[in-house]
Amino acid sequence: MSSVHLIATGGTIAMAKDPAAGGAVLSLGGSDLASALRSLALPIVPALTSEEYGPLPSCQFTVDHLWGLRQRVVECLAQTRAHDSDGIQGIVITHGTDTLEETAYLLDLTVPSSTPIVVTGAMRVASDPGYDGYANLIAAVRVAASAEAENLGTLVVLNDEIHSARDVTKTHSQSLDTFQSPSWGPIGRVEAERVVFTRRVQRQVLECPSLEPGVLLVKLAVGMDAGILRLAVSNGARGVVIEAFGGGRVPPWWLDPIRQAVSSGVAVAITSRCAAGSLGDPYRYTGAYKDLVEAGCLIANGLNGQKARIKLMAALGASCDPVTVRLLFG
Repeated sequence: MSSVHLIATGGTIAMAKDPAAGGAVLSLGGSDLASALRSLALPIVPALTSEEYGPLPSCQFTVDHLWGLRQRVVECLAQTRAHDSDGIQGIVITHGTDTLEETAYLLDLTVPSSTPIVVTGAMRVASDPGYDGYANLIAAVRVAASAEAENLGTLVVLNDEIHSARDVTKTHSQSLDTFQSPSWGPIGRVEAERVVFTRRVQRQVLECPSLEPGVLLVKLAVGMDAGILRLAVSNGARGVVIEAFGGGRVPPWWLDPIRQAVSSGVAVAITSRCAAGSLGDPYRYTGAYKDLVEAGCLIANGLNGQKARIKLMAALGASCDPVTVRLLFG
């Protein structure tokens, strides 16, 4: 009998208020979440197995911890292929919302499987009125069990919306509908017991044996000095992602440090600090998009800064050759 496998990694969905601790702490393990789901939802959802990875608040994840979770997902999928009749129909990962989008995108980018992988979480702890954890978990399991979700890569499901891992981001520090896809919107919804997809998405799969941790993310602001880029290069960074202005623009005094970084072998990727929109502009003043392309920067079209960093870490983890990195980064 096929099943949905739950990997519980911690986060708000697994927390409840503890008066002795003075706040919310980790209280629910994977088996607790699975048991609650069985009592709430069976026979609506399929057979459910569970395990724990971590668990931790997602703001405490390290690159090694993140990669280890990816490896565990790959192991689960390998077991499924080895035992097809009793295989895993889908995987659901419960996760803290702080870095949920980065985990989801890493899985989407580096796990070459048609099996649905769904990441979910909660914005309210289990002891709060209106706790959203079980509703999100039920919706995520339904999506993971859906044949329609196959070949869509990793999906993020919260608030009854289905988002692609590439597009989704956390937009609000408190709201239940914090996860949005600013450029394109959700790709589907969970409506009662129905899973409805309105469009399909294509994804890039990148083979890499590990992540390169030495990649920094820098966000530009008006009048900002380029010293932070010089410092990153001098400290041995292998890559830097710059959240530039608008369609990909930097102040003129950033150009030379960028050129120097690229010439020294540091991969510099450009994305926008805007929440949505593509890179590219019609300008020819100093520091505009064309200058960055001519300087040898990688262009992270359609990715926010944190996801561009994940992609650059994966590309650099796959190769030390600048030409290969450029091809992988795409």
